[in-house]
Amino acid sequence: MKAGRWIVGILLFLLIVFPFYWVISSSFKPADQILKPGFFPTSFTLDHYKQLIEQTAYKRNLLNSILVAAATLVCSVAVVIPASFAIYRMKFVGRNLVFRLILATYIFPGILLLVPVYQLMSSLHLVDTLWALIIINVTFAAPFSIWLMQGFFDSVPKALDEAAAIDGAGPMRTLGSVILPLIGPGIATIAIYGFITSWTEYSFASVLITSDELRTLPVGLKAIMGQYTVRWGWTTAGAVLTLLPVVVFFAFVGKFFVRGLTAGAVK
Repeated sequence: MKAGRWIVGILLFLLIVFPFYWVISSSFKPADQILKPGFFPTSFTLDHYKQLIEQTAYKRNLLNSILVAAATLVCSVAVVIPASFAIYRMKFVGRNLVFRLILATYIFPGILLLVPVYQLMSSLHLVDTLWALIIINVTFAAPFSIWLMQGFFDSVPKALDEAAAIDGAGPMRTLGSVILPLIGPGIATIAIYGFITSWTEYSFASVLITSDELRTLPVGLKAIMGQYTVRWGWTTAGAVLTLLPVVVFFAFVGKFFVRGLTAGAVK
Protein backbone atom coordinates (compact mmCIF):
# COMPACT_ATOMS: atom_id res chain seq x y z
CA MET A 1 0.00 0.00 0.00
CA LYS A 2 2.81 2.40 0.88
CA ALA A 3 4.62 1.62 -2.38
CA GLY A 4 1.43 2.31 -4.29
CA ARG A 5 1.07 5.72 -2.67
CA TRP A 6 4.67 6.52 -3.57
CA ILE A 7 4.07 5.52 -7.20
CA VAL A 8 0.89 7.60 -7.44
CA GLY A 9 2.65 10.55 -5.79
CA ILE A 10 5.59 10.36 -8.20
CA LEU A 11 3.27 10.11 -11.21
CA LEU A 12 1.29 13.14 -10.05
CA PHE A 13 4.50 15.05 -9.43
CA LEU A 14 5.78 14.28 -12.94
CA LEU A 15 2.39 15.15 -14.44
CA ILE A 16 2.48 18.58 -12.81
CA VAL A 17 6.18 19.36 -13.20
CA PHE A 18 6.79 18.07 -16.75
CA PRO A 19 4.89 20.87 -18.58
CA PHE A 20 6.93 23.47 -16.70
CA TYR A 21 10.15 21.61 -17.49
CA TRP A 22 9.23 21.38 -21.17
CA VAL A 23 8.49 25.11 -21.41
CA ILE A 24 11.67 26.12 -19.58
CA SER A 25 13.95 23.76 -21.50
CA SER A 26 12.34 24.69 -24.84
CA SER A 27 12.99 28.37 -24.19
CA PHE A 28 16.73 27.63 -24.28
CA LYS A 29 16.67 25.38 -27.35
CA PRO A 30 17.45 26.62 -30.87
CA ALA A 31 14.31 27.07 -32.98
CA ASP A 32 14.94 23.95 -35.07
CA GLN A 33 15.12 21.71 -31.96
CA ILE A 34 12.04 22.83 -30.02
CA LEU A 35 9.55 20.48 -31.70
CA LYS A 36 11.96 17.57 -32.00
CA PRO A 37 11.52 14.71 -29.51
CA GLY A 38 13.95 14.67 -26.63
CA PHE A 39 13.82 15.44 -22.95
CA PHE A 40 17.18 17.20 -22.78
CA PRO A 41 18.37 20.02 -25.06
CA THR A 42 21.54 19.27 -27.00
CA SER A 43 22.50 22.95 -27.17
CA PHE A 44 21.51 26.14 -25.40
CA THR A 45 20.75 29.62 -26.68
CA LEU A 46 19.46 32.90 -25.23
CA ASP A 47 18.36 34.24 -28.62
CA HIS A 48 14.67 33.72 -27.86
CA TYR A 49 14.85 35.92 -24.76
CA LYS A 50 16.87 38.57 -26.57
CA GLN A 51 14.51 38.67 -29.55
CA LEU A 52 11.45 38.67 -27.29
CA ILE A 53 12.66 41.77 -25.43
CA GLU A 54 14.02 43.62 -28.45
CA GLN A 55 11.49 42.77 -31.18
CA THR A 56 8.18 42.56 -29.32
CA ALA A 57 6.16 44.71 -26.92
CA TYR A 58 6.96 42.40 -24.01
CA LYS A 59 8.51 45.13 -21.85
CA ARG A 60 5.46 47.33 -22.25
CA ASN A 61 3.13 44.40 -21.55
CA LEU A 62 5.16 43.57 -18.45
CA LEU A 63 4.90 47.13 -17.14
CA ASN A 64 1.13 47.14 -17.70
CA SER A 65 0.73 43.84 -15.84
CA ILE A 66 2.84 45.09 -12.94
CA LEU A 67 0.77 48.26 -12.67
CA VAL A 68 -2.54 46.39 -12.80
CA ALA A 69 -1.43 43.64 -10.40
CA ALA A 70 0.06 46.09 -7.87
CA ALA A 71 -3.03 48.32 -7.95
CA THR A 72 -5.30 45.28 -7.63
CA LEU A 73 -3.32 44.05 -4.64
CA VAL A 74 -3.50 47.40 -2.84
CA CYS A 75 -7.17 48.03 -3.65
CA SER A 76 -8.17 44.48 -2.69
CA VAL A 77 -6.58 44.78 0.73
CA ALA A 78 -8.06 48.28 1.20
CA VAL A 79 -11.55 47.00 0.39
CA VAL A 80 -11.48 43.54 1.97
CA ILE A 81 -10.14 44.46 5.43
CA PRO A 82 -12.81 47.07 6.34
CA ALA A 83 -15.55 44.96 4.72
CA SER A 84 -14.49 41.86 6.65
CA PHE A 85 -14.31 43.86 9.88
CA ALA A 86 -17.85 45.16 9.35
CA ILE A 87 -19.28 41.73 8.53
CA TYR A 88 -17.51 39.65 11.17
CA ARG A 89 -17.10 42.11 14.08
CA MET A 90 -19.97 44.60 13.83
CA LYS A 91 -23.72 44.10 14.22
CA PHE A 92 -26.11 45.72 11.76
CA VAL A 93 -29.39 44.89 10.09
CA GLY A 94 -28.97 42.61 7.10
CA ARG A 95 -25.43 41.48 7.92
CA ASN A 96 -26.13 37.81 7.10
CA LEU A 97 -27.86 38.86 3.87
CA VAL A 98 -24.83 40.90 2.81
CA PHE A 99 -22.54 37.94 3.52
CA ARG A 100 -24.73 35.61 1.43
CA LEU A 101 -24.90 38.09 -1.43
CA ILE A 102 -21.10 38.30 -1.46
CA LEU A 103 -20.82 34.53 -1.79
CA ALA A 104 -23.61 34.53 -4.41
CA THR A 105 -21.34 36.43 -6.78
CA TYR A 106 -19.58 33.13 -7.53
CA ILE A 107 -22.77 31.43 -8.73
CA PHE A 108 -22.34 32.80 -12.25
CA PRO A 109 -19.22 32.12 -14.33
CA GLY A 110 -17.26 35.29 -15.00
CA ILE A 111 -17.33 34.71 -18.75
CA LEU A 112 -21.10 35.36 -18.74
CA LEU A 113 -20.45 38.90 -17.54
CA LEU A 114 -18.25 39.94 -20.46
CA VAL A 115 -20.98 41.77 -22.37
CA PRO A 116 -22.61 43.60 -19.43
CA VAL A 117 -19.20 44.51 -17.99
CA TYR A 118 -18.10 45.91 -21.34
CA GLN A 119 -21.30 47.95 -21.59
CA LEU A 120 -20.81 49.24 -18.05
CA MET A 121 -17.19 50.21 -18.65
CA SER A 122 -18.14 51.83 -21.95
CA SER A 123 -20.78 53.97 -20.23
CA LEU A 124 -18.15 55.02 -17.69
CA HIS A 125 -15.62 55.74 -20.49
CA LEU A 126 -13.20 53.23 -18.99
CA VAL A 127 -12.81 50.91 -21.99
CA ASP A 128 -9.18 50.69 -23.10
CA THR A 129 -7.87 51.88 -19.74
CA LEU A 130 -5.97 49.98 -17.08
CA TRP A 131 -8.50 51.20 -14.51
CA ALA A 132 -11.11 48.94 -16.11
CA LEU A 133 -8.92 45.90 -15.45
CA ILE A 134 -8.13 47.00 -11.90
CA ILE A 135 -11.82 47.46 -11.08
CA ILE A 136 -12.88 44.12 -12.52
CA ASN A 137 -9.98 42.25 -10.88
CA VAL A 138 -10.80 43.72 -7.46
CA THR A 139 -14.47 42.89 -8.03
CA PHE A 140 -13.71 39.22 -8.62
CA ALA A 141 -10.98 38.87 -5.98
CA ALA A 142 -12.76 40.63 -3.11
CA PRO A 143 -15.68 38.20 -2.46
CA PHE A 144 -13.45 35.15 -2.01
CA SER A 145 -10.99 37.20 0.05
CA ILE A 146 -13.78 38.38 2.37
CA TRP A 147 -14.94 34.81 2.86
CA LEU A 148 -11.35 33.72 3.51
CA MET A 149 -10.86 36.39 6.17
CA GLN A 150 -13.61 34.94 8.37
CA GLY A 151 -11.25 32.43 9.96
CA PHE A 152 -8.68 35.11 10.79
CA PHE A 153 -11.19 37.47 12.40
CA ASP A 154 -12.72 34.59 14.37
CA SER A 155 -9.26 33.73 15.69
CA VAL A 156 -9.01 37.15 17.40
CA PRO A 157 -10.98 37.14 20.69
CA LYS A 158 -13.80 39.65 20.73
CA ALA A 159 -12.79 40.49 24.29
CA LEU A 160 -9.97 42.54 22.75
CA ASP A 161 -12.55 44.67 20.94
CA GLU A 162 -14.43 45.22 24.18
CA ALA A 163 -11.25 46.15 26.02
CA ALA A 164 -10.34 48.63 23.31
CA ALA A 165 -13.85 50.15 23.48
CA ILE A 166 -13.54 50.57 27.23
CA ASP A 167 -10.30 52.49 26.65
CA GLY A 168 -12.16 54.80 24.27
CA ALA A 169 -11.07 53.33 20.91
CA GLY A 170 -13.53 53.56 18.05
CA PRO A 171 -14.11 50.83 15.46
CA MET A 172 -11.44 52.05 13.04
CA ARG A 173 -8.82 52.45 15.77
CA THR A 174 -9.68 48.99 17.09
CA LEU A 175 -9.21 47.59 13.60
CA GLY A 176 -5.92 49.37 13.00
CA SER A 177 -4.31 49.02 16.44
CA VAL A 178 -5.70 45.75 17.77
CA ILE A 179 -6.87 43.44 15.01
CA LEU A 180 -4.59 44.16 12.03
CA PRO A 181 -1.36 43.23 13.87
CA LEU A 182 -2.91 39.85 14.72
CA ILE A 183 -4.12 38.91 11.23
CA GLY A 184 -0.92 39.52 9.27
CA PRO A 185 -0.97 36.09 7.58
CA GLY A 186 -4.53 36.75 6.44
CA ILE A 187 -3.57 40.07 4.89
CA ALA A 188 -0.65 38.41 3.10
CA THR A 189 -2.97 35.67 1.85
CA ILE A 190 -5.50 38.01 0.25
CA ALA A 191 -2.69 40.17 -1.13
CA ILE A 192 -1.12 37.19 -2.91
CA TYR A 193 -4.51 36.02 -4.13
CA GLY A 194 -5.30 39.44 -5.58
CA PHE A 195 -1.90 39.66 -7.25
CA ILE A 196 -2.07 36.23 -8.89
CA THR A 197 -5.70 36.70 -9.95
CA SER A 198 -4.78 39.93 -11.72
CA TRP A 199 -1.52 38.62 -13.17
CA THR A 200 -3.16 35.66 -14.91
CA GLU A 201 -6.48 37.25 -15.99
CA TYR A 202 -7.05 37.01 -19.74
CA SER A 203 -10.74 37.12 -20.70
CA PHE A 204 -11.60 40.64 -19.57
CA ALA A 205 -8.17 41.98 -20.51
CA SER A 206 -8.65 40.78 -24.09
CA VAL A 207 -12.06 42.48 -24.33
CA LEU A 208 -11.66 45.69 -22.33
CA ILE A 209 -8.24 46.59 -23.78
CA THR A 210 -8.21 47.47 -27.47
CA SER A 211 -4.89 49.27 -27.97
CA ASP A 212 -1.53 47.52 -28.25
CA GLU A 213 0.08 49.93 -25.78
CA LEU A 214 -2.14 48.81 -22.87
CA ARG A 215 -2.02 45.05 -23.34
CA THR A 216 -1.13 42.95 -20.33
CA LEU A 217 1.14 39.91 -20.46
CA PRO A 218 -1.49 37.18 -21.12
CA VAL A 219 -2.92 39.15 -24.06
CA GLY A 220 0.55 40.13 -25.27
CA LEU A 221 1.71 36.52 -25.31
CA LYS A 222 -1.35 35.55 -27.33
CA ALA A 223 -0.43 38.24 -29.88
CA ILE A 224 3.15 36.92 -30.07
CA MET A 225 1.92 33.49 -31.15
CA GLY A 226 0.51 34.89 -34.40
CA GLN A 227 -2.47 33.81 -36.51
CA TYR A 228 -0.89 31.33 -38.93
CA THR A 229 2.51 30.58 -37.41
CA VAL A 230 3.68 30.09 -33.84
CA ARG A 231 7.09 31.30 -32.74
CA TRP A 232 7.62 28.65 -30.12
CA GLY A 233 10.90 30.16 -28.97
CA TRP A 234 9.33 33.54 -28.23
CA THR A 235 6.26 31.91 -26.70
CA THR A 236 8.18 29.67 -24.30
CA ALA A 237 10.61 32.46 -23.37
CA GLY A 238 7.66 34.77 -22.70
CA ALA A 239 5.98 32.13 -20.57
CA VAL A 240 9.13 31.70 -18.46
CA LEU A 241 9.60 35.44 -17.98
CA THR A 242 5.92 35.83 -17.13
CA LEU A 243 6.10 33.06 -14.56
CA LEU A 244 9.30 34.40 -12.98
CA PRO A 245 7.80 37.43 -11.12
CA VAL A 246 5.12 35.22 -9.57
CA VAL A 247 7.75 32.70 -8.43
CA VAL A 248 9.95 35.44 -6.93
CA PHE A 249 6.99 37.12 -5.24
CA PHE A 250 5.75 33.80 -3.84
CA ALA A 251 9.25 32.89 -2.65
CA PHE A 252 9.23 35.86 -0.27
CA VAL A 253 5.65 35.73 1.00
CA GLY A 254 4.55 32.21 0.08
CA LYS A 255 4.97 30.96 3.65
CA PHE A 256 2.38 33.47 4.78
CA PHE A 257 0.02 32.31 2.04
CA VAL A 258 0.27 28.65 3.05
CA ARG A 259 0.00 29.53 6.75
CA GLY A 260 -2.93 31.79 5.98
CA LEU A 261 -4.89 29.18 4.07
CA THR A 262 -4.34 26.67 6.87
CA ALA A 263 -5.28 29.13 9.61
CA GLY A 264 -8.34 30.32 7.73
CA ALA A 265 -9.50 26.75 7.23
CA VAL A 266 -9.37 25.55 10.82
CA LYS A 267 -10.07 28.58 12.99
